[in-house]
Amino acid sequence: MNRYRIGEAAGLLGVSADTLRRWVDSGRLAAERDEHGHRIIPGRELAAFARELAKPEARAAEGLPSSARNRLAGIVTEVILGDVAAQVEIQAGPFRVVSLVSRESAEELGLEPGVPAVAVIKSTNVVVERGGN
Repeated sequence: MNRYRIGEAAGLLGVSADTLRRWVDSGRLAAERDEHGHRIIPGRELAAFARELAKPEARAAEGLPSSARNRLAGIVTEVILGDVAAQVEIQAGPFRVVSLVSRESAEELGLEPGVPAVAVIKSTNVVVERGGN
């Protein structure tokens, strides 16, 4: 069974270690102690918690209903404007997302380095690779 230390679990959820510790301390997320006394989150517990965080109802409560389920919040790091299209790069936690959008859309959204953005991904073809652990 996979087990995650606080920092690892926080990285997977895209939050700070302090936020994750608060969730554990408040009882929102269950944790165990390892042989050294460090808090450990069981993989199944973390997966269930992650699903709760990402539930469509939670998104709708924020006023953001959408059929897309893959949302990566981050910051725009680069925008390359062409005549018709724009290449937009977003750093979402440890993930780099590059998208091609119309130049008109990029300009209307005011996309430029430093602007917060959410990469909303809806795809019928997603490759899944097993991560290290």
